[in-house]
Amino acid sequence: MTEPQPLNPTSTPEVSLPRAPLARVLAQARFPTILAIRDPDRVADFQDAVRESYPNLNRDQVHSIRLVSGEAPDIRPDLIWRFTDRETGPGWRVSLGVDFVALETSSYGSRSDFLDRLLTVLSAVEESFRPASASRLGLRYIDRLTGEAVDRLAELVHAEVLGIIQAAETLDPSLRASVIHQLTEVQFMSPAGTQIQGRWGQLPANATYEPNALEPIEEPSWVLDLDMFTTESRPFASEELLTTTTGFAECLYWLFRQMVTIEFLKFYGGEP
Repeated sequence: MTEPQPLNPTSTPEVSLPRAPLARVLAQARFPTILAIRDPDRVADFQDAVRESYPNLNRDQVHSIRLVSGEAPDIRPDLIWRFTDRETGPGWRVSLGVDFVALETSSYGSRSDFLDRLLTVLSAVEESFRPASASRLGLRYIDRLTGEAVDRLAELVHAEVLGIIQAAETLDPSLRASVIHQLTEVQFMSPAGTQIQGRWGQLPANATYEPNALEPIEEPSWVLDLDMFTTESRPFASEELLTTTTGFAECLYWLFRQMVTIEFLKFYGGEP
């Protein structure tokens, strides 16, 4: 068996998909704990910076659990500020905790729009709280295929990716037909300082592998979940963090295009 080699992504022109099957796109930056984020008065400046796009504010009470070998779990109450574009059924949400900020959407339009919004959020954190560093930075895309797309998987996704649910002359057809749940998990060797984790496969109705990221739906689906991140500490400089995230987006798009076919792009309204 040969030694794994790092991915070598090349520049890949983005094809707009008017009916893109993106269930969620999420970017997150973590930083050393800032207790002032618990103070509503200190959060007010951050709110002013993002309120035009995310005018609705909610405060979620959460509990963090710290596990130390040989000791009882240390459970501490905390809060997360949630800023959304709509009161009900939000398409965009910003989450601010004492040690992280995240931007997520189920209404992804384009890479440039998402990155512009992310810069606004990162700049607001930088200006309002001056974090000492960014301890983790990540970007995650989750595609979910449903309906006719699931029936046409063999046309839309390369056979090597589909695995056992791809019809093959060497396998008994009942193997493919009997699959209820199939999930492939891969860690790719990526450029130095970064990691890429991928999960993809078939889910039955009302199933999920991560409720906070992918809500169950009432029909079978096929999911492609790609997550790129770095845990190398770096200064919390919004422009530099955005440059790194832009590189993540380009790499993940290249990886996505390696897995799907031209028919996939056409099926979702693209013009390759």
